[in-house]
Amino acid sequence: MTHKTHEVLNQTPPLEDINLFEADPLLGELVRKAGGGWGLESLQKFGARCGSREVLQWGIQANQYLPVLKTHDRFGNRIDEVDFHPAWHHLMSLSVKNGIHSLPWTDTREGRMAVRAAHYLLIGQIEQGHCCPITMTFAAIPALKTDESLYQAWAPKILSLEYDSRFLPIAQKTGAVIGMAMTEKQGGSDVRANTTKAEKIGEDYFLTGHKWFCSDPMCDAFLVLAQAPGGLTCFLVPRWKPDGTRNVFMIQRLKDKLGNRSNASSEIEFSNTWAQRVGEEGRGVPTIIKMVNSTRYDCIIGSTAIMRQALSQAIHHSKHRKAFGKKLIDQPLMKNVLADLSLEVEGALQLVMRLATAYDNEKSEEANLFRRLATAIGKYWTCKRAPSHVYEAMECLGRNGYAEESILPRLYREAPVNSIWEGSGNVNALDVLRAMSSEPRTAEILLQEIEKGAQESRVIKNSLDSIKARLMRKEEIEQQSRALIEDMVLALQATLLVQNAPTEVSEAFCASRLSGEWGRCFGTLPSFVNFDAIIQRSALKVD
Repeated sequence: MTHKTHEVLNQTPPLEDINLFEADPLLGELVRKAGGGWGLESLQKFGARCGSREVLQWGIQANQYLPVLKTHDRFGNRIDEVDFHPAWHHLMSLSVKNGIHSLPWTDTREGRMAVRAAHYLLIGQIEQGHCCPITMTFAAIPALKTDESLYQAWAPKILSLEYDSRFLPIAQKTGAVIGMAMTEKQGGSDVRANTTKAEKIGEDYFLTGHKWFCSDPMCDAFLVLAQAPGGLTCFLVPRWKPDGTRNVFMIQRLKDKLGNRSNASSEIEFSNTWAQRVGEEGRGVPTIIKMVNSTRYDCIIGSTAIMRQALSQAIHHSKHRKAFGKKLIDQPLMKNVLADLSLEVEGALQLVMRLATAYDNEKSEEANLFRRLATAIGKYWTCKRAPSHVYEAMECLGRNGYAEESILPRLYREAPVNSIWEGSGNVNALDVLRAMSSEPRTAEILLQEIEKGAQESRVIKNSLDSIKARLMRKEEIEQQSRALIEDMVLALQATLLVQNAPTEVSEAFCASRLSGEWGRCFGTLPSFVNFDAIIQRSALKVD
C-alpha cells in the first residue's frame, strides 16, 4: 500500500551508470593537449567501468567491510596475514589490468604520464584506499632501478597486468605489488632517526626493528630503511624468502584510521628478517626519495580526484534539487559556490597534466628541475585544498550530503590523508627550500614558467614580483615558506589557466586567487564572473 506521506519528491537521482571519462570533456581535452590522444580509447572503456554502479558498490563495500588481521592460524602458528573483502581485490584487479601501476614504465609514447594520470583520476573518484598499493608499486620502479640485478628479478612481476592476490612466493605468482615501510614511532618523517638495524652476514642482510606505518602488509615486498654498517640504507623486504619459506614479518596491529579505511595500514616488526639491499650502503634516503617523488605526484592526482568527485556530486545535486521556487543551480549564491569549487578543480587538473609532461620529458634537466619543485609545491597546496573543498561540496547537498548513503562523508574522511602521508605540510615546505638551495636553477626554472603567464596578465606579473621579493628575504624564508609556496603554486596554476583555459575561467581564477577579490570561504567570487560558463565547463555531461 502506498502512503502519500512516503511519496518521494524533489530528490536527486544517483550519479551512477555513467561514463566518467566521456562525461568529462575537460579531462579529455587536457589529456590530448599533453600528447595522450592515443590513450583516449582505453580511457573511454575505463571511464564506463569506473562510472558503473557495480564499481561504485565495490568502493562502498571495501570501506564498509574492513580488512581483518590474522596473526595466527587455528593451530597457533604465526601467519601474519590480512583478509580483505572481495571488493578490494576487484578494485585492485581493475587498476592493475589497466596499467595504472606500470604504464609509464612499459610505454615510451609521448603523453604516457598524462594517460596514466587520467586513469588514476577516474578510479580515484571511486575508491582511494586501494590506490595506495597501486601508487607504491608504480613508484617502486625508479628506486629498484638503482640495482640492475634486483630490478631485472622483480620487474616482470611488478609490471605484469595480472593482479595475483595469492599469498605465495614471488616465483609462483603472475604479478606482484610493492609496499613501503619507512617511518618509525620515534621519528616519523625524520627517517634518519630510524633505529631498525641491518646486519650483514656474507652477502645477505637481516633486519631487526619496528615500523610504525606499513602499507599494505599483504604486498609481495616492501621498500624499507634500516641502519646498516655504512649508514641508513634502503632494502627490499619480501614476504617470502628465496627458499620458499615465510620471511619474518610480524604484523602487530592494523591502524584504526580516520579515512583510507579499506587500506590495511599496519605496524610491523622485523626479527632477523631477510632483506636485499637497494643501492649503496648509507645512501638510503637518496635511493628511496626516487620512490617518494613519484608517490607525492600521486598524492596530487588523488586529491584532485577527490575534489573532482565532490564537485560532480554538488553540481549534479544542484541541477535536480529545488529550493525556494527554483533549482539550486539557478540560485545566484549557489552559482557562486559551484563556480568557485569548479575553479579549484580545474586549477588542480591543469597542474596534474603540466606535471605529467614534465615527468614524460625525463631526459631534460630543465624538466626534471621543474617537476622537482612543482611536485613539492603542488603536493603541499592541492592536498591541503581538498578537505575544505569536499566540505563545501557536502554542504551543497545539505543533510543528504552528510548521510553515509552519500559518497561525500567517505570523501571527506579521505581528503586529509594525502596532505599527511608522503610528507606533511611542513615537511613539504622544507623540501621546497631544500630543492631550491641544492640547485639554484630550480627556482629560476619555475619562475620562467610563471613568466609566461606574467606576459599575458598584469595580475600574474604582480604575483611574480611578490614571489621574487619573498625569495630575497633569506632571513625569514623558512618561517614564511608556506606563504611563499602558496604564492608560487597559485601563480603557476594561474599561468596554466591563462594558457589553456577560456578567458572567463582564467580571469575569475586570477581575480580571486591572486588579486584579493575573494573572501575566506568558497562562494565569494566577484560579481563580474561568468558563473554559468565556468559551471558548464566543469559539469559532467550526463543530464
